Amino acid sequence: MKSRGRGTRPGTRGGGPDPIDIHVGKRVKLRRTLLHISQERLAGDIGVTFQQVQKYESGHNRVSASRLFDISRALNCPIAYFFEDIGPETTDERTTPGSRGKGGLAEEAADYDADPMQRTETLEIVRAYWRLHNADLRRNVLELLSNISKRE
Repeated sequence: MKSRGRGTRPGTRGGGPDPIDIHVGKRVKLRRTLLHISQERLAGDIGVTFQQVQKYESGHNRVSASRLFDISRALNCPIAYFFEDIGPETTDERTTPGSRGKGGLAEEAADYDADPMQRTETLEIVRAYWRLHNADLRRNVLELLSNISKRE
């Protein structure tokens, strides 16, 4: 059996974060941000430092099953939420012993930056939209944005 080398983990190339860990971390951050919960508050709720939450969210530290359970309770969502939307773009990046993945983690990081659903401004727009209490006004705002985007 071939040795993996210092610092490497199954599912990674050269010791970098596993694409699944990166995905779970993104979902933790997304849920936390949508709920307006700070890293400090989440850290206190689950019994870790805010730096540890940062590492979970970046995928640099793997979240254990028990910690993910704690996070799901603190963020009031099912554990499955953190694994939603995992597609071939994530799993194809992952290698396991004896398999060959496609692309690289740098490529995945570029995809993350390009994904508008992961951007802060998207979350801000969604929050502002739902702060509008009048359903007719929300519908008009949606129609306005749709019309503007059609002209682009």
